[in-house]
Amino acid sequence: MLNCKQATRLMSEAQDHPLALGERLPLRLHLFMCVGCRNYGKQLDFLRAATRELKTGSEPAPKD
Repeated sequence: MLNCKQATRLMSEAQDHPLALGERLPLRLHLFMCVGCRNYGKQLDFLRAATRELKTGSEPAPKD
């Protein structure tokens, strides 16, 4: 079973390239049980989307 440090490393690597099956399955199991790492994954997704918006020059939609 992965620990949080290994899981966050794999999530970061997954941003750059597809993970192998032997990496994806243990990561999914860890994320199923660990709310902290699930939150980290959501933060990675948010940061990736924000940097894409900055790169394209579009402004994010205002939040009410």
